[in-house]
Parts: sequence; structure tokens; C-alpha cells
Amino acid sequence: MRAAQIAQYAADLPRATAFYTALLGAPPVATFDPPGLVFFDLDGQRLLLDTAAPSALHYYLVDDAGAAVERLRAAGATVETEPHVIFTHDDDRLGPAGTDEVQAFVRDTEGNLVGLIEHRAP
Repeated sequence: MRAAQIAQYAADLPRATAFYTALLGAPPVATFDPPGLVFFDLDGQRLLLDTAAPSALHYYLVDDAGAAVERLRAAGATVETEPHVIFTHDDDRLGPAGTDEVQAFVRDTEGNLVGLIEHRAP
């Protein structure tokens, strides 16, 4: 089994669509407005921006957390936590063994918290 879709609250669909296009580096694959739905493809999993959805905390794996934070900051995102090492992976259960897990947090345009994760070689 795998997750098929994440729903995320968006009060302003055009504004939220611009934020997630910048974060994901790709435009949405479908928009239905009304009723207020925008879909992005996350390598086979859907991210749904929905005016009726609750807020969700989700994390995205990025190649470079610092570069992602700077790109989003330049686009107007609020940075809650700068990139920092959370722990080192001793085995492959949660990430590649021997890498540091770096995390950062930003707020999207709708006030939702978004996590960024980088697996960095020490």
C-alpha cells in the first residue's frame, strides 16, 4: 500500500498554486474551479489544494535545503526554521545510512507549515 493523495487547505487557489509551483518546480496537472481544486503530481502521488480541506503538515525531500529555502524566501515565503541537522542516519530505515538529515520549515501562502528534508553527506 502507498499513499495516493495529500489534501492541503488553500483559501486563495491562484496564490497557493504559485507557491506550490515554485516549491515543486512544476505546474499543476489539473485545476477544477469551481469547486476549488488544484492537483499537482508528486511522482505518482497527488497533492490536492482544496478550499475545503483542513491544514496538513507535509514534508518534501529536496536536493539542497538551503537552496530551497532561499528560493522560497525570494518568492515571499516565511521561513520558520532555517536548515539544520536533525540526526545522522545510522542505517537505511529512514534515509541513506551515513547521511545527515537536514530539515527546514516554511509557511506557504495559506499559513500551512511545510517541511523540507535533505539527506546530506557529512
